Amino acid sequence: MSVRLRPLREDEYPALLEHAIAAYASDMIENGGLPGDAAWRKSRADHASLLPKGLTTPNVAVLAVEADGETVGSVVLGERTVFGLTSAFLYDIQIGEAHRGRGLGRLAMALVEDEARARGHRRLVLNVFGGNDVARGLYRSVGFRETAVTMTKDLE
Repeated sequence: MSVRLRPLREDEYPALLEHAIAAYASDMIENGGLPGDAAWRKSRADHASLLPKGLTTPNVAVLAVEADGETVGSVVLGERTVFGLTSAFLYDIQIGEAHRGRGLGRLAMALVEDEARARGHRRLVLNVFGGNDVARGLYRSVGFRETAVTMTKDLE
């Protein structure tokens, strides 16, 4: 199977953005403990801040994941500076539901690492919600380690 990353086309961007906003809001509701309205507002605001110029936003690459010529997912890769250290930051990686379970996420992660290296980075960072066990398992299996954990307890 041939898997590659390519720049997202302008005609693909609206659907990706709509899906990314919905997926992030859903993740914040399911795994982040935010109420629905707040999650949707935060998702819209975060995406507007991350991609103020859409596909031409400096220091952010919006990429399609292709497998054997078919678009199967997407990646949003940028950079962040934390404590004076600038690193590649994986804002989002999605593999379409119909294409999951075939190792495409693992292959895409290797390509993301290559892309980060090509952009001059020596570190790749990401955030993942605690309840997203599938993603957390994938990230651990490709060498990520947890560096911070936020824990919450609802008091009733």
